[in-house]
Amino acid sequence: MYTFLVILHIIVSILLMLVILIQSSKGGALSGTFGGAAGSFLGNRAATTFLSKVTTGLAAAFMLISVIISLMSVPRGEATSIIRREAADRRVTPSADLPAPQGSMTEDQLPVTPQ
Repeated sequence: MYTFLVILHIIVSILLMLVILIQSSKGGALSGTFGGAAGSFLGNRAATTFLSKVTTGLAAAFMLISVIISLMSVPRGEATSIIRREAADRRVTPSADLPAPQGSMTEDQLPVTPQ
């Protein structure tokens, strides 16, 4: 499903680019390159309205598919980092259970600091 949506998204984006480029603008855009092809088979006014409706529909489809793909990409379940997984895998014993190194001071021998 995800792959299908990504392929559909690519197709819609390519179609959206083509439809936008075909529309006539102040500079003529690509519609002049094709000899005003958009206007020749539909009539100038009808082509403008048709292409603007197609552009609106493709833009809405593009946004909708984008939202669906982003919702499908959200990770499911508990979010854990690699550090937390490693910490859970390694069972570290508290330092109180470790033997004291030789030559170290005990609590009675620690210097008292005035407060």
